[in-house]
Amino acid sequence: MKRILALIAFVFLFPLSAPLMAAPFLHVTVSILPQAYFVHQIAGDLAKVSVMVLPGAGPATYEPKPDQMVALSSSQLYFAIGVPFETVWLPKIQAANPAMRVIRTQEGIAKIPMAHHLHGHASTSSQQPHGQEILDPHIWLDPSLVKIQAQHIKDALCAADPAHAPVFIQKYDHFIVSLDHLDQQISSLLGPDAPGKHFVVFHPAWGYFARAYRLIQLPVEIEGKSPSPRELAALIDRARARKITTIFAQPQFSRQSASVVARGIQGSVVRLDPLAPDWAANLLATARIIKGALR
Repeated sequence: MKRILALIAFVFLFPLSAPLMAAPFLHVTVSILPQAYFVHQIAGDLAKVSVMVLPGAGPATYEPKPDQMVALSSSQLYFAIGVPFETVWLPKIQAANPAMRVIRTQEGIAKIPMAHHLHGHASTSSQQPHGQEILDPHIWLDPSLVKIQAQHIKDALCAADPAHAPVFIQKYDHFIVSLDHLDQQISSLLGPDAPGKHFVVFHPAWGYFARAYRLIQLPVEIEGKSPSPRELAALIDRARARKITTIFAQPQFSRQSASVVARGIQGSVVRLDPLAPDWAANLLATARIIKGALR
């Protein structure tokens, strides 16, 4: 009888006590895979991270899957970063879960114009002959800018889960130290080979990386459009003049135009992924690959 009474008491009391049992983690959502890396560095196992832009997709034209929109109903925080798909989908994401707090981690970062060329000459100027300038959203590819994003992430985590704020702060401090170390590694790796050196990319994703390490990226694709035959010929001529033999392409885009340039300079196409999940290892590997191409 005592066992039966205990079981009945458990069944009736459990629904009342369940809300008092705090979830072991925060459920947060990010736009792209590198952000998941940043959140993990600061939150560790105290946050469960969902990523909107799935592997192999690009954040320019991504459309969330129906199950992702459903999963957002349990998310407490959304870390935006300013990639193009957010313009259309972030209001819908907020409507799906009005209680979810949206943190724009790009706040405080002055964006630069996307690299483009004019009449066969490279430029990072804001003076565009047609239409409004397009600002580069790839702010996660410069460790110094990731520091700003990390502070937004840390502050939001502390506000959402004050009990674990000391853990978040400690992990954040360690992450900042690791960012400084990574920056020093890349600077040392590229060394005197970098200043003023050009590298050719299909999509101009590496503008902040190039600026941080005194490189100049020459894009094949311009403002989301494949180049005309005349522009391709001009780019090939410029690459030949600078003895460039490597074209960098990312897996989210077609390699057709990049392959045309590679054939024109008797070079090769090499993959660089700005959306790789292991952000730090990928950025260091990118520096090594670009260093090899600069030779």
